[in-house]
This record gives sequence, structure tokens and C-alpha cells, in this order.
Amino acid sequence: MATKTASSYRIQGETGEWEVVIGLEVHAQVTSNAKLFSGAATAFGADPNSQVSLIDAAMPGMLPTPNRECIRQAVRTGMAIGAVINKWSRFDRKNYFYADLPQGYQISQLFHPLVGEGEVTISLDDKDPEAEVKTIGVERIHVEQDAGKLIHDQHPNRSYVDLNRAGVALMEIVSKPDMRSPAEAGAYLSKLRAILRYVGSCDGNMDQGSMRADVNVSVRKPGEPFGTRTETKNVNSVRFVMQAIEVEARRQVEVLESGGRIVQETRLFDPDRAETRSMRSKEDAHDYRYFPDPDLLPLELDDSFLEECRQSLPELPDAKRRRYEESLGLTPYNAAVLTAEAETARWFEALLAESARIQKKGEQEVARSAANWLLSDLYGALNRLGKGIEESPVSPEAGAELLSLIADGTISNTLGKQVFEIMLETGEAPGKIVEERGMKQTSDTGAIEAVIAEVLAKNPNQLEQYRGGKEALFGFFVGQTMKAMAGKANPAVVNELLKKALS
Repeated sequence: MATKTASSYRIQGETGEWEVVIGLEVHAQVTSNAKLFSGAATAFGADPNSQVSLIDAAMPGMLPTPNRECIRQAVRTGMAIGAVINKWSRFDRKNYFYADLPQGYQISQLFHPLVGEGEVTISLDDKDPEAEVKTIGVERIHVEQDAGKLIHDQHPNRSYVDLNRAGVALMEIVSKPDMRSPAEAGAYLSKLRAILRYVGSCDGNMDQGSMRADVNVSVRKPGEPFGTRTETKNVNSVRFVMQAIEVEARRQVEVLESGGRIVQETRLFDPDRAETRSMRSKEDAHDYRYFPDPDLLPLELDDSFLEECRQSLPELPDAKRRRYEESLGLTPYNAAVLTAEAETARWFEALLAESARIQKKGEQEVARSAANWLLSDLYGALNRLGKGIEESPVSPEAGAELLSLIADGTISNTLGKQVFEIMLETGEAPGKIVEERGMKQTSDTGAIEAVIAEVLAKNPNQLEQYRGGKEALFGFFVGQTMKAMAGKANPAVVNELLKKALS
């Protein structure tokens, strides 16, 4: 049994409680125009071996040249987590032999990484302003080239190799062993992914392999020194990372309590069987015979380059969330949801800017209205359609026009929902829909008074009960009036005239 509270997460073994110690090594594919040391393309899903240069294939005489954009994106990522940027860094060769590694070594950075220590602040419940907040240390970010990919299911007794990924630029973001529960690891990975997507240095598409995590897990009795860790390789979703931690931690507790010992090794997580399996013993740095790459000069960054990187950074999620709460007056929940993903924040910003331009109202009033509509109506529709906000059939500009029509009384909230459904189906502008389909709200007091008189005449029993003290029936009369006018009556006018008629 495991205790599930945030920082006090424990696994209950036969000999008592065990604490889990977790560190993550996140490999994030750099968003760039080419690979780390060649001009080959990096598009996902290309035909096998169609994006391979002579350098990627390690042909004789081919020399690597660092891609400036890859270095720039890694520096910007480091700045986004408040990390130390090393103005002098160096590439090393990590030597091992495998079929999908044409050079027989990987160009990486061991001794002098591009980015030093930083930190990521997480909340175990972003939607709760009172939730526990914790800072997770980042030890380093270094850049390195990816290997290719072996394909084993194309032939009964042969394996094929696809070198499209060979040479792709990766940032390896190495956390400190500061996490103590699967929930903390999940929150850290989600927050890191959000930061990368805001910065634009990685698309964060874990299902496409552009972001994956190696999960380091050990267990210990609370207060004791760290235990021996294992590394579960290439876990490709937040949910699987959390599952892998729980499964591996329980396995280690069972081994230790049965008198065994944990071996430092590399393991594989099988989500279908909910188990980790041993792949190979874990190599130490000296096993790779690291040495400085003789084909590459050290990287030396000047102040103007660093300043350009710093100036290019966008407003990051924590700062944006604070601004939404403090300046726009949004609730902590709404601010958290709107800033969790860069695409949602950008969509909301566009909606807000257009709404403010059209409505000429106070910023907070417009912001609250826009946030509530996006998170209820639009999100509800997108969930129903199985689409993300970047695929929304309604643009921010069209959404702003719809909100303006509601705000100025042209249509009611009820009519607004009907117009929105038509917008989803047809893609037409809300103003055009309202005009062509005669959906404008009426505030004609004479017409509304006539309908009210008719409603009261048709419901004498309810009228008698209301005047006898059953005031809850007021809503019934409002509903009947709105129904009789096909939802086109101004609700505020209906309420005012009904109170007068019933008094």
C-alpha cells in the first residue's frame, strides 16, 4: 500500500515505510531548421533514410559544424528556468558501438555543458492557489546528437536501420534527485514541457518521440542515505512516467525486503504489463571513454548573443498566470487552465485583444467574459469534436465578435449559444448568422408586454400561487415569456416588465 499525499508519499512494505527518490533525464528535440551538425531536415514521419546527410551517415572525411540555432534554443531554454549559462563549453565523444550509431560514438557534452544549474517550480495542483509548491533543481542542460532507429518488424529474420533521427539535436535536461512521488515527477515533467513549448525550443510532442524521459528511481528508509538507483529508459508520456516510478519503486522494495540487492542497471517499462524489465547493466562514464571531440572547437558565447537570446524570450507561464490573476482579475483556476499550454494562452490573448478592441469596456470585465466563454463553451465544443484549440473551427476573431454581440444586447446568452453551434457547423461569422436568420434580441417593451399579458392569461393557477406568496414561480413566468418569444426577448427587459405586471 502507498500513502498518496504529496510530499509524504510512502510505500508501505513489510518492514515499514519506504521513501522514493526520483530524478529525470529529459531528452527534448530542439526546434530548429536542421540537425545539430548537418543541414539535413528533421520532419517527423518522413520516409526511412530520406533525411540523412553524408555527415549523419559518418562518411569518411565529413566534419561536423554546430548549428547556431540549436545552440541558441538550448541557451534560451536555460534562461527560461533561471539557469547558469556557460559562456565556454565543449563537445565530447561518448564512445559505444551500436547498429544505429554510424560514427561509433555520440557527440555530447559531459565535462563542460552549455547550461549549468537552474530550477523548475511545480505545484501539485495548479488549479488550487493553496496547493503545495516545490522547487525542483536542474543540474544541467547539455546538447547532443540523437542516434538512429532499428526496425525489427519488417522482416522475419533481419533488422533494418533508419538514420533519419541520427544527428537530430537533443537537449538533455537533467534534474536533481529532488522528487519524492510520482505526482511530483508528473508535475515537473508537465511544467517543463509547458516551458519548452512557450519558449519554442521543443514542440513537446511525446507521442512522436520529440520529448522523452529516462526515469531514475531508488528507494530508502526515510532519513537514510540514497539507495542504488535504476534508470528506466525512453518513457514517452507523463502518465507512463508516473506509472513507471510506482512500479519500479514497489519492485525495489520487494527485492530489498526479501534480502536481495538492487543492481545499478538500465530497465524498460512495459505499460501493458505494468512492469519494468532489465535491459543491461548501467554503464558508468568511464565505460564510454569520453574525451574532447577533436573535430569541434569549444563553444564561446559573447554577450551580444546572450542578450539576443534573453530578449527573444516570451512571457513564461508563471509570470503570465500572475498577470492574469492580478491585472485581469481572473480566478486562480481560470488563470491556471489558460496558461497551462502555450497554444491556449496564445488563443486567449488573441481573443482578449480583439474583444477589447470591439467592446470598448474595462479590461477586467472583458477578460472575465472571454475566459469564461473559452473555458466553458469553446472547450466543451472542442472536447465534443475531439479537437485541440489549435484546430478550433472558430477563430479568436469570430469568438470576439460573438461575445460583442452578446455584450451589447444584440443577442441574449441563450441565442449566443445557438449562434455558436451554427458557427461550429458552418464556419460563418456570427454577425452574418444573426442578420440572415433573424436572431436579433428584441427590447421592444410593447411587444414584450403583450406576450407577458398572454402568458399570465394562460396560467391563472400559477398566477394565483405567485400572488399567494410562492415567489419561486417568477422563473416559470420568465421561461414561458422567453419561450413564447423564441428566446429573442431581452431577459433584463422581460424581468423588469414581469415584476411590474405581477405586482
